[in-house]
Amino acid sequence: MKRTFALLLPAVFALAPVAEISAHCQVPCGIYDDNNVINSMHTDWVTIEKAAKQIDELSKDPSANAHQLTRWIMNKESHAQAIQDKVLNYFLAQRLKPDADGYVEKLKLCHEVIVTAMKCKQSTDAANVEALHDLMHKFEDAFGEKEEK
Repeated sequence: MKRTFALLLPAVFALAPVAEISAHCQVPCGIYDDNNVINSMHTDWVTIEKAAKQIDELSKDPSANAHQLTRWIMNKESHAQAIQDKVLNYFLAQRLKPDADGYVEKLKLCHEVIVTAMKCKQSTDAANVEALHDLMHKFEDAFGEKEEK
């Protein structure tokens, strides 16, 4: 009996109708707002910029500043990761639609932001931090919702 049941169970699931669920959000809660997410990305960028400057300054005497250096490095990396996560899990997974106007350009922009945030993790190079800043403004233009006045 158990063997027959084990053979029939996959067939039952194979023949079961598939429900199609369409939602904007992975958990459709209605609380996310593109502009709020973008604003939080700007806050992440400001933190990256400050952390990079602090790391450079504290690195002048690393033995005396080891603990603070570690904290700033971890902080910089977590905020760069936060930008990557928001682009990946919010904009790429939920907001960018293949049939939308400017899909390819927005996809390229998402990739540029992710890669540049990665470069900010890897160093304190001010050029990377500035490049991320410029990309954040392009990102806001591409994805931000315009407020009606």
